[in-house]
Parts: sequence; structure tokens; C-alpha cells
Amino acid sequence: MQEKIIILDFGSQTTQLIGRRVRELNTYCEIVPYNKFPYDDPSVIGVILSGSPFSVYDDKSFKIDVNTLRGKYPVLGICYGAQLMAWETGGNVEGAPSREYGRARLAKVDSSSPLLKGIEPGAQVWMSHGDTITALPDLFHIVASTEDVPIAAYQANDGEKTWGVQFHPEVYHSECGMQLLRNFVVDICGSHCDWSAASFIESTVKELREQLGDDRVILGLSGGVDSSVAAVLLNKAIGKNLTCIFVDHGMLRKDEFKNVMRDYECLGLNVIGVDASAEFFAQLAGVTDPEKKRKIIGKGFIDVFDREASKITDAKWLAQGTIYPDCIESLSITGTTIKSHHNVGGLPEKMNLKLCEPLRLLFKDEVRAVGRELGIPEHLIGRHPFPGPGLAVRILGDITPEKVAVLQEADHIFIQGLRDWGLYDKVWQAGAILLPVQSVGVMGDERTYERAVALRAVTSTDAMTADWAHLPYDFMASVSNEIINKVRGVNRVCYDISSKPPATIEWE
Repeated sequence: MQEKIIILDFGSQTTQLIGRRVRELNTYCEIVPYNKFPYDDPSVIGVILSGSPFSVYDDKSFKIDVNTLRGKYPVLGICYGAQLMAWETGGNVEGAPSREYGRARLAKVDSSSPLLKGIEPGAQVWMSHGDTITALPDLFHIVASTEDVPIAAYQANDGEKTWGVQFHPEVYHSECGMQLLRNFVVDICGSHCDWSAASFIESTVKELREQLGDDRVILGLSGGVDSSVAAVLLNKAIGKNLTCIFVDHGMLRKDEFKNVMRDYECLGLNVIGVDASAEFFAQLAGVTDPEKKRKIIGKGFIDVFDREASKITDAKWLAQGTIYPDCIESLSITGTTIKSHHNVGGLPEKMNLKLCEPLRLLFKDEVRAVGRELGIPEHLIGRHPFPGPGLAVRILGDITPEKVAVLQEADHIFIQGLRDWGLYDKVWQAGAILLPVQSVGVMGDERTYERAVALRAVTSTDAMTADWAHLPYDFMASVSNEIINKVRGVNRVCYDISSKPPATIEWE
């Protein structure tokens, strides 16, 4: 039985980050809505209460009876979670005279507290709250303070394994955050730290064999990390009973269809490659609205996939590369579905296939770790994100095969240049955009009136925010020169230095 930490989500933007940090301690955890605690699960070894955008004294705030957890499990409340435990047991929580956001330093630390072992006064922590605990019930006592927050951390009396912290240990800027979480997860909860890529593969392969038996499974491949890892994992479990379908809509990167098909063959996958580019170009002719382009490509993909999948008459399962953040985002903290995630765009119900999602418990970095453990080549595992509609949303205006060919060449020079200069892995995402403008230039003794290409490269950790990558001038000059010299029809190269927000990573 896989031991686990349960993280109760009260709506904080950093709840996923708590999960990531616990997983970094080689400990399995699950994030569940605040009111969905699995009381009948004997594998739970500890509970973390997340932050929240609400105040505990608001009528509409999310609340639970903390007495159902205290004394039965080790409990750690973070920010709102700490305030909730204090409030529910007779303490006071009030709006702070001034909101406290950002860095703070611990002024006093009770070194005898198991939660604070190895943490010294002066350690930096990250605050993000508008309320503060002004009085603790007799059940608890203070174990840490900052200059502005007298009750920065507390613990229960009489040996009860309950703690609350006003700051956010999961945030990178909390210097002692991982030490605090390690103290809780490993020392207090007693985690054996046996959650790893290798253990995940071993247990998942066993579960897949039991779940699928001799049934035939279809998987839609995109060439990206998630679907590739899902395919190799399923192939390890059921071999020839897996059939993968890789659809080329004509707007992939240069030679990507051929290269990815070769990679998949080397991995021993049974892949059906479908070149449907002519079909997609016909449907996109004259369309300039970005949303219409996306919808046409999405529907077209479904139609092609459905057509190919229907040829496999004995298939009973549809496999997808859904990962854990997709599952978390699909449910609000009240358990109501707010959006669904289907890597193949929402397949028709008439297919009547059961769903198999072998990666649904993994974060993105864990998917990559599993991929490496499975022996998938690094150039597949470390690939930058690439939009589902492909280059169609990097060509502003209507789509034609000629425009795609121009952009493929410019994009190839840019991406290959990043690899050659050792910059590819330092960038989150990069690509070229074909602009709907022409400009005057001079080539030899002739004036030109040709297209402009914009280059986009960003640094990020989660794509929610991004900054433009500060690439070396020598590299940019080299790439610009090569694009203009080698790509017919382009005489100007620009570099996008917009951050997200206010801009987005993609132009459409």
C-alpha cells in the first residue's frame, strides 16, 4: 500500500506547489477538495491544510471540522489552514492593520519544536496574508515569530502532532521551507520516502496489466512529452495490444512528422502515421480569425482520429497523456467539474471507449523523470511545449502551404541555433512567428519587399508567467543573418521582448 500525504485544497494558488514540494521529498501525496477527505483510506500518514483567498470569519469561506483530523493524523496548517485551526478551536483571527506580502525573517524560533528542527532565527520566509492570528486557544502555544507577526508558527500542547504556520514554506523564497516540510513529512509523519520514478513505473505497469488485461488500447500521439511517455509506459505493460495514432495536420515543425515517427519506431511502438495535411489546408483556406483556426484544427483532428480509430474494431480503451495538474484544474474545490481536459480534443461519445490515463498522478517534472527512467531519448523528454494547432497559431492571418514552408525553415534555423549554442535547455519555449506585413529591404543591388519574421523565446517555470529570454547578441545576429540569407521571402527578423503578462507566450 502506497503511503500518502493528503493536501486539503481551500483554494490557494500555491496548493499545487505544496504537492510539488512533498513529491520532491520522494513522498506520494494527493490534492483533494477541502471537503473530500478520504477518512476510510488507511494509507494516509499526514494532512496539510492549504491557504485560501478567503478569510476564516467570512460566511462564505470554506470550513471543515478540524477535530475530525486533529489527534488522528499529523496536521500542518499553512496560512489560512493555520488560521482555520486556531479559529475553530477558540482563537482569534483578525484583519491585519496592514497586509503582509513578501519576504520576512523569523525573529524567534523554538528549537525544541520538531517542526522547526534545523531552522534558526533570521531565516527568510514568505508571507502572503491580509489576516493574522491575534490570540491562540489554550490548546496551542507559539513556536516562531517575526518582527511583525507574533504568531508566525504554533503547535499543539500535550504531544498532539498539530502545527500551524502563517507563512508559506512551499514558496521558493522561504529559505527554510523545504527543511520545515521535510521535518513534517519525514520526521513527524514518518514517510519512508519510497515514491520515485522507478517505483511509479513498477506499480503502474502492474496496475495497467490488471486493468486492461488482453484488451486493445488506442492512444493519440502528439509528439509531445506527455503522450510519448504514456505510450512507452503502456507499451511496457501491454505491448502489441497498444495502437498509437499520430496525425500530421500539416503545421508541425520542419520534418517533425518524419523524425517523430522514426523516434517512435526506435522505441518499439506500434504507430499509425496519418498525413492529413491536404485535408486541413483545404478547411483553413481563407480563415484568419485565431479562434476559428483553432476550432477547425480541433474538429479536423477529431474527425481524422475517429476515422482511423474506427478501423480498429476490437479496441475497448482510449489512452491519453493527462497529467496531475489537468486533473486538479478539472475540479473546483467543491468537486464540480469546471472544464475537462482531453489531449485529443474531446473525442466523440460514439466511440464508446473506456478512458485510461496512466500519468494522471504525475506533475510535469515527474513525467520527464519517468520518461528518462523508461529510456526515452532526451531530445523527446526535454522538448519545449508546442501548441496543438502547431504553426497555424504562429502565422498571423490566413494559412497556406507556402507560408507554412517559409515559417518551418525560419523556425528550424532558430531552434537548431539554440541547440548548437547550448541555449535550448535554458529556454522554456521558443519559436518563430510569420507576420502579416512586408517591408522594404536591399539584397545585392536590388530592393526587396518581403516578409518579416518575429522570434520569441521565454523563460518560465509553469507558463503562467514568463519573461523574454535575454539571448546573447552574437547568437541573435547569427540567427537573423542565417534566416535572411537562407529563407526565401524573408528580409527582416525581429525579436519579441514582451513578458507575460501583459502579452501571452503565443501570438494567437
